[in-house]
Amino acid sequence: MNRHMALTLLKENLKKEHMLKHCLAVEAIMRGLAACLRKDQEQWGLVGLVHDIDFERIRDTSEHGIIAEEILKDDVDKDVIRAIKSHNFENTGIQPETRMENALISADAVSGLVVACALVMPSKRLADVSLDTLKEKFKSKDFARNCSREKILYCEKIDLEKEKFFEIALNSLKNIANEVGL
Repeated sequence: MNRHMALTLLKENLKKEHMLKHCLAVEAIMRGLAACLRKDQEQWGLVGLVHDIDFERIRDTSEHGIIAEEILKDDVDKDVIRAIKSHNFENTGIQPETRMENALISADAVSGLVVACALVMPSKRLADVSLDTLKEKFKSKDFARNCSREKILYCEKIDLEKEKFFEIALNSLKNIANEVGL
């Protein structure tokens, strides 16, 4: 599945604009991580793009990833499906093992933190978010409470220190700021 096909399928399954933007954000971060780690940027980007393809169709979180597999099974390889299912390991039972799987978990979590940092800026722009701001907001447990700090730290499972991971995530999102409206 190429990116154009994936984006078309994503738009058929996700109607809420904020969900589409979230998927674009995670895609960008996954591509940035793949570039840094010298991995397949197309595959990692695809995983990030379609990781929540089933989000508007699930009845509860136990189905998240399972329905995605039904949607994608004939169009992507098993590594993509496994990564998507493992990002909801608490419910699917698929424990993350590979760098791509752990990267998806951390990219998914950090995307919300970076976006939240942008939204509290007077300009509401990613361009005004600094690495220092991101590090400071990460430490504040009351800020963006739904962004799991524990899952963000999965970056360490892919041999990236938190600061380097934040830098990649922030720069990746700044590169697509217009696409996500920030």
